[in-house]
Amino acid sequence: MGVRRATVAVLGLGPAGRALTHRLAARGVDVVAVDPSPDRRWTPTYAAWVDELPSWLPAEVLDTRFRPRVWARRERELTRDYAVLSTGGLQDVLDLSGASVLPQLVRRVSGRTVWLSDGSQVVAEHVVDARGAGLHPDRAQQTAVGVVVPRQRAEEVLGGPWLMDWRRDHDTPPEAPPTFLYAVPLSEQDTLLEETCLVGRPALGMRELRRRLESRLAGRGLTLSGFERTEHVRFSVEADPADQVRGGPVLFGSRGGLMHPGTGYSVAVSLREVDRLVDAVAAGRDPGRALWPPAARVTHRLRQAGLRTLLSLPPEGTLAFFDAFFDLPVELQRGYLSHRDAPQSTMAAMLVMARHLPPRLTATAVRSTVAELGATLRSGH
Repeated sequence: MGVRRATVAVLGLGPAGRALTHRLAARGVDVVAVDPSPDRRWTPTYAAWVDELPSWLPAEVLDTRFRPRVWARRERELTRDYAVLSTGGLQDVLDLSGASVLPQLVRRVSGRTVWLSDGSQVVAEHVVDARGAGLHPDRAQQTAVGVVVPRQRAEEVLGGPWLMDWRRDHDTPPEAPPTFLYAVPLSEQDTLLEETCLVGRPALGMRELRRRLESRLAGRGLTLSGFERTEHVRFSVEADPADQVRGGPVLFGSRGGLMHPGTGYSVAVSLREVDRLVDAVAAGRDPGRALWPPAARVTHRLRQAGLRTLLSLPPEGTLAFFDAFFDLPVELQRGYLSHRDAPQSTMAAMLVMARHLPPRLTATAVRSTVAELGATLRSGH
């Protein structure tokens, strides 16, 4: 079988891989993208803070834009714009003209070579693996079950969009793992209502999430018919350490640790970071080093400590944690959630929160941070 040569080979055409292929081709870089179903239409709901999105993304990709509310121990309206992206519109904007697309499975990969299912190879100066983070019981996951209902009815019942509504009006005992309602308008006509387990090891299953969602909504006067369009979500919030092989491909998107481990958001940061890789390739620099400067590595470790904290909190502690978080000034919230190479912003948010959390929860956060730093020293990364 033949050998195809290119400057960059991109594996996977989800949002991260497609955005990278799109921007490389637009820059005139010889890029080959590999995906077993490159024309498959995307179906998940993608959303983001508006200020996280790159300037090159056209505004028409935003289906809805609004300021959501949160409820941990009380209600707050956030002063930061949030948007639901047009899933199909985003896929179409990231067109692949100028790139070569191979509808193949990847059998094996190294830092320079990709072995494909038809026996052929792609040899490239840079191989970027953006195939997403696989599921594994040892890694923390986020799960959710959602239904799409008429927007007018949802707003009558809920009063508007919610980023997180942690109220326990879903018939569960206080000691049960907490979940929250995520309620966002998809269009003028429709709203997504989703019961979400933010993070768990293991995370709650679909049946329990569906039960909680039905119970919560019924208690507020919205009974589901069972014929609503549904959405099921399950993904790892942690990249697989086994993928991080010396001399292996550059890892990108959720596979490469760009997902925020405490929130599960990765699409906006992947869209924003593609040009960092593109600029490095165009300048003849190492794209992996460009993507992960020292400041980004430190920030990532601090976020991993935050994940350890979330996994260690008792149920009521989770509400106290988010109550303290949403009391932060919006700049500190943004620093923790969005600044991936500014560890001082992440640390500032953590320190202010520590002063406002109950002492036992602060102790949990400190232990988590110490444990994460210890794991980092032992691993040598």
